[in-house]
Amino acid sequence: MSRPNLLTASAVVAHLTKLNGEAALGWRIEDDSLCKRFVFASHLETMAFANAVAFVAHQLNHHPSLHVTFGACVVQWSTHEPSGITQLDFDAAARTDALYVKSDA
Repeated sequence: MSRPNLLTASAVVAHLTKLNGEAALGWRIEDDSLCKRFVFASHLETMAFANAVAFVAHQLNHHPSLHVTFGACVVQWSTHEPSGITQLDFDAAARTDALYVKSDA
């Protein structure tokens, strides 16, 4: 698998706008990574989501940082080689969004 290329700052902004839609809510840049907090009604829902993200990560051979608490999971996608944000991170973020079913939390 070839290494992805780092995106320019303007490309990151364009992709972030496309990913978040017109609401401009959700994914943000934090510590050179794409970061988003997903909220759930229960720990079971949170863990099911974290495991689904792990499955996507395995499929992509690209692994995020996950911070799991009782009712939330923070997902951070970034590329380590080269260090920064690549198209692969945006692809992974879009797939992560597709997994999320908003709960009544």
